[in-house]
Amino acid sequence: MNIRTKLLVAVVLAAGVTTAAWGQLLTPHEPASAMNPLDPTMRPGKAVLLDLEAKFAKDVAERGGEAFATWFAEDGVSMSNGAAPLIGKVAIAKSAKWDPKTYQLAWTPTDAVMGPSGDMGYTWGHYEGKSKDSNGNPVLTAGRYMTIWRKGSDGSWKVVLDAGANDVPEGGDCCKLPN
Repeated sequence: MNIRTKLLVAVVLAAGVTTAAWGQLLTPHEPASAMNPLDPTMRPGKAVLLDLEAKFAKDVAERGGEAFATWFAEDGVSMSNGAAPLIGKVAIAKSAKWDPKTYQLAWTPTDAVMGPSGDMGYTWGHYEGKSKDSNGNPVLTAGRYMTIWRKGSDGSWKVVLDAGANDVPEGGDCCKLPN
């Protein structure tokens, strides 16, 4: 048991949560009325998805593009600004060749929703990519993303769609309709 899990168990036990409630904490198959005892507004499926997203982001921060591709289902799709969709884990892996020493991709989920069957859900939020141009000047790319997750027959969760769109440039009139 890692330190994070031990801390969570200690908090749950200190709060007087029963073993039955602990079992509901991360179980996406509970009825929609089942709530997380640590945050009464969070449904159990949401906790599962947020945990997946945190693990995905941590792995990518540590290992770069190589890690990014491993989180996708065989039939997964990756879509980003101005590029053709990458369809299939093999195509995603061929494209995801960045090293975390030269490009850092980080993201934070804003929300997550688990489907009623507990085997699909989505997260969405904000991402940032940091690198340097050919002159060594910092380059920041930021935007919004959405990830759709699917639980496989083996119980593992994989990304089936990852889509991102860069933020609108500040002060630009990109989104104004012509007169």
